[in-house]
Amino acid sequence: MSAPRPGHAALNALLPVVRDIARAAGEAILAIYESREFDVARKADETPVTAADYAAHHLIVERLATLEPRYPILSEESESIPYAERARWRTYWLIDPLDGTREFIKRNGEFTVNIALIHDHDAVLGVVHAPALDTCYFGAEGAGAWRQDGSAAARAIRVRPVPACPTVAGSRSHASPRLQGMLERIGDHELISMGSALKTCLVAEGAADLYPRLGLTSEWDTAAAQCVLEQAGGHLTDTDGHRLRYNTKESLLNPHFLAFGDDSRDWAMLSGD
Repeated sequence: MSAPRPGHAALNALLPVVRDIARAAGEAILAIYESREFDVARKADETPVTAADYAAHHLIVERLATLEPRYPILSEESESIPYAERARWRTYWLIDPLDGTREFIKRNGEFTVNIALIHDHDAVLGVVHAPALDTCYFGAEGAGAWRQDGSAAARAIRVRPVPACPTVAGSRSHASPRLQGMLERIGDHELISMGSALKTCLVAEGAADLYPRLGLTSEWDTAAAQCVLEQAGGHLTDTDGHRLRYNTKESLLNPHFLAFGDDSRDWAMLSGD
C-alpha cells in the first residue's frame, strides 16, 4: 500500500486525537479492572489475556478506522496477517491494547495502552497511556516527547546524561539470569522494577538511564515507547547497536534490545548478548 511519509504538521494534528483514543481505551480497561471480576484465559502462546485486552482492542480499532487517511491496523489481538500482505504496507497503526496484562492481573497499576504509527519500518508517532496512573507519554517526529499527568499541562521530557551510578529499569514480571549478568558487568547501579512500556518511558523522561530487555517481546510492545524515547533524544537498539525497525520480516518478535538515553557508554558491550 503506497503512502507518502506523514509530515510533521499531520503528525502534530494526529497526536491529540490518538491520545484521546488511548484514554478512552484506558477507561474501558479501568471499568473492568475496578470491577475486580474478570477471567484470565491463555492464548496459544500461553500468554494471559482478559476481557480488558479485547475491550480496548475493539475500541481502538473502531476509532482508528474512522481517521483519514485510513491506514491498516495491526494489533496484538488482531487475527494473524500474513507477511505477504503486511509487506505491502508503508504506513500502518501498530497497537498493544493492554501492555502488561500480567501487571493488570496482579493489580499493581503498571499497565499501558500503546498506539504507534509506523512508516517505512520506523515509529513516527507514539502514545503510551497508563490508565491506572492517569499518566500519558506521547511523541511524534517534529513534535518532541511529552508527559501529561491527569488534566495538568503536558511537559516536555528529555533523556539525561548518564551518571556514575546509572539507574536501570527492569521488568517486574520477566527478570532473567541474563539481566543479572549484565547488571554485574555494569557495576554500581540503582535498579527500578516496573511493568510494561513504562520502563522505556522512564528512560525517556530521565528517571532511568537504561532498560535492557534480554528476552522475547513483540513489535507492538516497543513501537510507541520507542517513538517517545527517540523524540526525547534516546535510543532503542538491538544488542549489536542497530535501531529497532518494524514489519521487516515474517515474525513479529523483536530481538533482544536496549533502551537508553546517553550513548556515551557502550551498553551493547555490557549486555553480553
